Amino acid sequence: MNNIPSVDLADFLSDDPKRKQQFVTQIGTAYEEIGFVSLKNHFLSDALVEELYKEVKAFFALPVEVKKKYEIEGLGGQRGYVSFGKEHAKGKKEGDLKEFWHFGQEPDEDANLPDSYPENVQVEELKDFNHTGMEAYRMLEKTGIYVLRALALYIGLDEHYFDHWASNGNSILRPIHYPPITEEPKGAVRAGAHGDINLITLLMGASTGGLQVLRKDGEWIDAIPAEDELVINVGDMLERHTNNKLRSTIHRVVNPPRDQWDTPRYSIPFFMHPRSDMKLNCLEQCVNKEHPKAYPDITAGEFLHQRLVEIGLIKK
Repeated sequence: MNNIPSVDLADFLSDDPKRKQQFVTQIGTAYEEIGFVSLKNHFLSDALVEELYKEVKAFFALPVEVKKKYEIEGLGGQRGYVSFGKEHAKGKKEGDLKEFWHFGQEPDEDANLPDSYPENVQVEELKDFNHTGMEAYRMLEKTGIYVLRALALYIGLDEHYFDHWASNGNSILRPIHYPPITEEPKGAVRAGAHGDINLITLLMGASTGGLQVLRKDGEWIDAIPAEDELVINVGDMLERHTNNKLRSTIHRVVNPPRDQWDTPRYSIPFFMHPRSDMKLNCLEQCVNKEHPKAYPDITAGEFLHQRLVEIGLIKK
């Protein structure tokens, strides 16, 4: 396998039970094997993707002092701007070569959440930035819920098991800018090798390559989706909840060859998080003699806090 498997959401959404089951089997098997797929026929239109990239590039082109006013102290980077080099991979000291923005959940009035989410930060200089970002947020959330429905069936759960937890969940849309590299990076890369924290991550096609996935045999392979596909991977929360049945695969964004250092890179991942009170306890469907329970019980909120401390966004 030299690239990640490709699956078609239209199969799952079709009225043909065979096509639907084929999608469930394909995506479930891929997530057991490598933890990544590329997905076509999602809910993001080409026009919306184009508009979002236009807004994101305009934001990161703003002067540093303008961007800095949107870096809000005390939020652990959950909303607004996070400046260059602030975040690092778990276990690494060097900051990643990136700056980013966070859009967060705007829950329904009747969501009945155990705790409230921070307000989204409004960018005054770009009138369409927040509206476009949240429109993309909703389409990615909708896509993610259908992927989770397929995975629920694959595991042997009710198809709608994840619906309540993922709807109004603590998900984050993160436009990232990797600026041109101007000097020898001294051990830093655009994004160090890591697993994602959340249930699943949906990644809109990046403006240049660089995403690599660690295969079971220890080989790094390039993740190269088609232009209209999303890359979707399992995060640590789902790996834990399924007792390692579905794999949260280590991945990284490598620096480009020296002759491409002057090329910036943009990418926009959607980190799908559940509500903080979701129990991530190992599912009984995934525990047996060959696969005893691998993790202690924990909630999504507790796990998230633990990991944000480890990657440097929250102080202990």
